[in-house]
Amino acid sequence: MASPLAEAEVVRVRASGKVNLTLRSGPRRPDGYHQLATLFQAVSMYDELDVRWAPPGQVSVSVTGEQAGLVPTGETNLAVRAARLLAQEYGAGGLGCTMELRKTIPVTGGMAGGSADAAAALLACSVLWDLDVSPDDLLELGARMGADVPFCLTGGTAMGTGRGDRLAPVLTRGTYHWALALSDGELSTPEVFGRFDELQPSGNAELEVPPEVLNALISGDAAALGRCLHNDLQEAAVSLRPQLARVLEAGLELGALGALVSGSGPTVAFLVPDERTGLDLSVGLTGEGLARVVRRVHGPVPGARLIA
Repeated sequence: MASPLAEAEVVRVRASGKVNLTLRSGPRRPDGYHQLATLFQAVSMYDELDVRWAPPGQVSVSVTGEQAGLVPTGETNLAVRAARLLAQEYGAGGLGCTMELRKTIPVTGGMAGGSADAAAALLACSVLWDLDVSPDDLLELGARMGADVPFCLTGGTAMGTGRGDRLAPVLTRGTYHWALALSDGELSTPEVFGRFDELQPSGNAELEVPPEVLNALISGDAAALGRCLHNDLQEAAVSLRPQLARVLEAGLELGALGALVSGSGPTVAFLVPDERTGLDLSVGLTGEGLARVVRRVHGPVPGARLIA
């Protein structure tokens, strides 16, 4: 199959990480997943993916940037898996690409870094290969890749149900400032859900996003949103990484409006009233040795997007 683009041409996509403003989990389902009710917000921490044409059937990825050594580059890499899935569904496997991934989103940090990379690969390869794929088609493929991939394609602020892959956009007003405390270690999502099952065998019976969270977003009231932040997985993450309790406490003492472990952790997300408070919080947490680094970001931002 001939390349629809010149071999030297590159398609570049930027995909954002996320925080869960609220995450409620039911018990483990027969298929191994958990029924969720969550509210995602995409934030301005990005991975970038460059994709170029390669001979049919050849799909490869190289990784640079933060924690690059923790990212597999073989067939288990989510960007590789996404590209192969797209090729199988729309090109009978007769498509190929080389990918260059620049990491900023923490690896296994509860911010959907791998899912963002899969979303970036789906979008980039659909353009590189000039495929007749609709946004809904990409969302369906994304859901087959993982529960967070559809949101990483859309971004913004959205409610997720089912496994978190059934999305409904949520009206928001204003910009929200976050300080993200990144840890040296990682937490495995299956491990955190396993501990959640031990701590709460029946899960959370309240599987809905609380109306006060939606009201805070509609009104643009960051202080009200800070009071509503909640994550059912936080207790499990803290039990596996007890020092997270001190990180949460210290950030609130330093002026955060609210705090929670992001997703399955170990990243801790602090909602702050302004950039200045975010800077003070960053200095305080790093000065006390409570975080590897603190990143100041804002949301909501778009999901996977083509960039020049």
